[in-house]
Amino acid sequence: MKDIIKDNMKGKKNIAAGFLFLGGFMIYGFVLIYLRDFAPGKAQWIADYAIGAHFESRLAHVHGNLFAFINIVVGYLLLRLPIDATPAKWISLLTLAGMLMPLGILTEVLFGLPPFLVLAGAVAMVVAMIWFGLAVIKMSPTVPGGRS
Repeated sequence: MKDIIKDNMKGKKNIAAGFLFLGGFMIYGFVLIYLRDFAPGKAQWIADYAIGAHFESRLAHVHGNLFAFINIVVGYLLLRLPIDATPAKWISLLTLAGMLMPLGILTEVLFGLPPFLVLAGAVAMVVAMIWFGLAVIKMSPTVPGGRS
């Protein structure tokens, strides 16, 4: 029973972080709308739609929202599926670490930093998704109305 409680806490962390991250990147989307529609120099921003900082900014926005949603779904599934404690812990942590990718894209755009966070987040998210898929394949069959 103690392992199930730990798994639930991991799932809760993913759900909470996912919603907070989603809210932050939604606000960032409004910033992008401002830059496109209302900011001084909006014509240049529109002209650069598919290149440079504008393109990278949109990548950060899209991946930030996607990875937030993935964390919400992973958290929910960790709450519901009988995944063993150790894989559940690592899947949770790696999925959370995946959110470094969109943050890394933003640090590239805003501060010119190298893409280390992008790569770390991308690898973490891919490993988490593959590990979660394998954990689901290895799950024992569940009894209707019960966890296993």
